[in-house]
Amino acid sequence: MNYSNAKLRKPIDRVELKKRVGLVSGTSLIVGTMIGSGIFISPKGLTEGSGSVGLSLVNWLLCGGISLLGALTYAELGTLITESGGEWAYLKEAFGHIPSYLYAWMSILLLRPASAAIIALTCAEYVMVPLFDDGCVFLTAVNVYSVKAATNIQVIFTGAKLLAMAIIIIGGIVKMIQGHTDILATGFDGTESSPGKIAIGLYNGMWAYDGWNNLNFVTEEIINPSVNLPRAIIIGLPLVTVLYLLVNISYFTVLSVPQLLASPAVAVTWGEKVIPDVAWIIPVFVALSTFGAANGSMFSAGRLTFVAAREGHLMELLSMVHVKKYTPLPSLIFSAVLSVLYILPGDIGSLIDFFNFAIWMFYGATAASCIVLRFSPVYKNVERPYKVPLIVPFVVLVASIFLVVAPIIDDPRMEFLYVTLFIFGGLIFYVPFVHYKWYPKCIDHVTIFFQLLFNSSSPKSEPNL
Repeated sequence: MNYSNAKLRKPIDRVELKKRVGLVSGTSLIVGTMIGSGIFISPKGLTEGSGSVGLSLVNWLLCGGISLLGALTYAELGTLITESGGEWAYLKEAFGHIPSYLYAWMSILLLRPASAAIIALTCAEYVMVPLFDDGCVFLTAVNVYSVKAATNIQVIFTGAKLLAMAIIIIGGIVKMIQGHTDILATGFDGTESSPGKIAIGLYNGMWAYDGWNNLNFVTEEIINPSVNLPRAIIIGLPLVTVLYLLVNISYFTVLSVPQLLASPAVAVTWGEKVIPDVAWIIPVFVALSTFGAANGSMFSAGRLTFVAAREGHLMELLSMVHVKKYTPLPSLIFSAVLSVLYILPGDIGSLIDFFNFAIWMFYGATAASCIVLRFSPVYKNVERPYKVPLIVPFVVLVASIFLVVAPIIDDPRMEFLYVTLFIFGGLIFYVPFVHYKWYPKCIDHVTIFFQLLFNSSSPKSEPNL
């Protein structure tokens, strides 16, 4: 070897994820992912479960409050355990590998792809884009190319969707000034009394807020996470809650409860009544909003797959990072393929119910992990950069139990049983492949082939010279 030339070589970076997410991009990731398809489709489901204008608005505030408490709980966990993966990392530390594996199993194969499918179907329902799959492909390419490019897209599209909501809010204010308050004045007339139906309505509201935990999936890439993680949450959640409440008040200035429930696309119907000359602008902004939400969902889904594979819960290939871009290319492509497949059924309502039933099982378990770690011998005396009152994770745990149990009691369906069986069915694969680390020898050849194809390497090793 020529040592003189070797000395002139530039030091080689480790193949690992880099810290490139700051306060602005982190807040944009939270806000941009939360404000996606939910505010444009969830008003129907939440209003149906509420039965009245008054309870509907109360439930929007309630969903925002639960999300804020959940996010604050996650802020403590994220600053205590600075490992990417969100719930996966926290469940692992509190309860061991099996619960964290089951979360990864459920989230990677079903929840994250279903979330992206709901966003895609919403875009198609509003603007009739049958080839939204191309958008998934484009966003995957952006996330593979550069973390900075992905976060920049998130900031830009977050700005676009905030502008869209500003149009709806201002339109509602104008209508109220003009005296259109009759529908709002109906208050709590017709309020639903069934806890199960109210819980189903809350499912739709919580779907609109879902994404409050996305920043926790990229903790390893956050600059100064002990400061920027809680700050981004404290800025993002109240902002979204206020915006959602004002948007729904605007909806009710021109749409009664029956009219809202009969609308195929609530925001478009609102636009036709309030700004008929430029009503086309609403579908355009919905497309921008869903596009930004899909980008945030893709960003976090790839990281969850990556960290689970790095721990040995998935095949090694999914734990690899592109040697030049430092992005988890294999896991991003894997997540994108599953997301496209979930677009095929085309039923938004059933996907939302399925998604929320499953995810709130794990949100509750994660809130419980915050409580458990307070008394854990390992973490009990560890300094916490951010700490919430113990009542906060307890309230989140109780709320999650209600959201999971109430629909089963009110309207037991086989889908709930199927979801539960699928979660625990993951143990069939955990025992041989994870616990005993058995795998067919042909997997090595597959891994090498795709490693070369994707120009990726394991974070545990240095890139080839």
